Amino acid sequence: MVKSGKWHCVLFAEWALLVVLLAGTATAAVPAVEDVALVLSQADSIKTSNHAEFAELMQRLDNEATKMPPEQQLYLRYLKAWQVGYGGDYETAIPQLNAIIAESTDATLRFRAGVTVITLLGIGSHYEEAFARLSQLLDQLPQVTDKYARIQGLSDAAQLYIEAGQYDLAASYADRLLTENPTGEGACKGRYYKLYALYNSGKLRTVDQQFQDGIDACINVGEFLYANGIRARMAGIYIQQGEPATAIKLLQRNYADTQRTHYGRLISQFDALLAQAYSREGDLLLAQQFARDAVSSSVKNEYTEPLTSAYQQLYLIAQKQGDMEAALTYHEKYMTADKGYLNDVGARALAYETVKQQVMAKKLQIDTLNKQNQILELQQALGKKAAVTSRLYIILLLMVLASIALWTYRVKRSQLRFMKLARRDGLTGIFNRQHFVEEVEHLLLYCRKSARNACIVLIDLDHFKVVNDTHGHAVGDRVLRRAVEACQTHLRSTDVFGRLGGEEFGILLPDCSLEQAYRRAEQIRLAIATAATGDNAPGIPISASFGVAVTSRSGYELRGLLIHADEALYRAKREGRNRVVVSEEVEGRLKTG
Repeated sequence: MVKSGKWHCVLFAEWALLVVLLAGTATAAVPAVEDVALVLSQADSIKTSNHAEFAELMQRLDNEATKMPPEQQLYLRYLKAWQVGYGGDYETAIPQLNAIIAESTDATLRFRAGVTVITLLGIGSHYEEAFARLSQLLDQLPQVTDKYARIQGLSDAAQLYIEAGQYDLAASYADRLLTENPTGEGACKGRYYKLYALYNSGKLRTVDQQFQDGIDACINVGEFLYANGIRARMAGIYIQQGEPATAIKLLQRNYADTQRTHYGRLISQFDALLAQAYSREGDLLLAQQFARDAVSSSVKNEYTEPLTSAYQQLYLIAQKQGDMEAALTYHEKYMTADKGYLNDVGARALAYETVKQQVMAKKLQIDTLNKQNQILELQQALGKKAAVTSRLYIILLLMVLASIALWTYRVKRSQLRFMKLARRDGLTGIFNRQHFVEEVEHLLLYCRKSARNACIVLIDLDHFKVVNDTHGHAVGDRVLRRAVEACQTHLRSTDVFGRLGGEEFGILLPDCSLEQAYRRAEQIRLAIATAATGDNAPGIPISASFGVAVTSRSGYELRGLLIHADEALYRAKREGRNRVVVSEEVEGRLKTG
């Protein structure tokens, strides 16, 4: 959630007078109109930096609401709607903000309310409407002169483009923030969104000076919410680099400040990161505690990355503790949260592309209508000139209309192409996790109805982190692609192959017995070991561990198959890696068969 700063310059003496007024008894005189304006401005300026004081000021202002002029009442209504949205009740806040936009005569207040609506629409998963309104808002931005309204608008654009995966575009708006505001609130938010975009795009792999510069810029203006947002990204990098103790120290040092913000999204993020870090340190009890806290602090009815991570940690912890019933329950919640989060990611990206195409089509339509008007004006001016000239203009008009039809066809084709790409993993070209789950569930339903067996194979490349750390991510990516190509040479057209995340893959083999699945997994294992040391990855030994489960033992529900295949995969890792292991209950039958 973004906020704007003060709208009015206030002399120090006036503020001192206000403090005296606020400190007075309940029988003190009602503040004058200019003092109410000052309190409104003060509440606005601290709503994220000191949320407790903001809530107290809002209570005082609410008691005086009936005595305020109409525009001050609208300003107060804006702050109250913002407060409702900050608490996670987006469906209530959005209509309140739309009413303010319709009623207010203050262009700056209307703009700020519009920005807040866009933020809440994005958080509330109304992505297409959010991007459509953002496009309109950015068209208004050149006419906006209020400094803090511009900061709010540019910040919102950066935030929404990050969520749509448009990291370069988001970074450009962050740069505009920094250019317009080299110091103060804009400098804090500009650095925050620049780091946010770089972090999500994978371009930040180490913690460097720009993180501390961002934290310092935010602390200087009291924006501890944004400072802790930067610290959360730092902790994520420390965990990825194998430094969980450093991440824990950083997060715990700022945990109390984060709790005081009462902002569920950031609190849930801190909890989920602490759960990951403690799990890496081997402290399962604390990891379990923070994972549960991450679930309880997450915003209701939202699928977020921290929620998905928390359920994954709870599933892995229950599995390590041998509580398979709890592991199955948490795995189901993890799959649901992960699917919901990936659906949201895909929906945001698709909404951005859809609105982008609509805006381009509308601009082209306007340009075309302008050209048509020019042609008609020329025809009228020429009057009764030669028929040849008239025909020329008619042909030109037809060509313009044909270009519209051709462009419309290309827009439709690009939308279909984008929807197809949304189902594929960008690096390897195979199904991403979301589409893999959808295809597998559909195929398992068919196998159940036709009484056919099916097997699921989970594949995890061994020591892949060492490859990335030693040879770099570019070589790691080539190894992943070579491994995928090796798998594909042993797959049938009916098999479903997808990347589940990182170096983990899944294959569903329909109409396949356990013995056949075991043999094919062995073929793939040997192919990966051979292919990963070919010309594209010279001298890099790579192997993979496999876990296999079958519907005759695990049933036709995907979650049960994945649990048992995952158990087998962990056994393969524990027993030395580079091997195929099947579910324990069917292993004996496989060896004696």
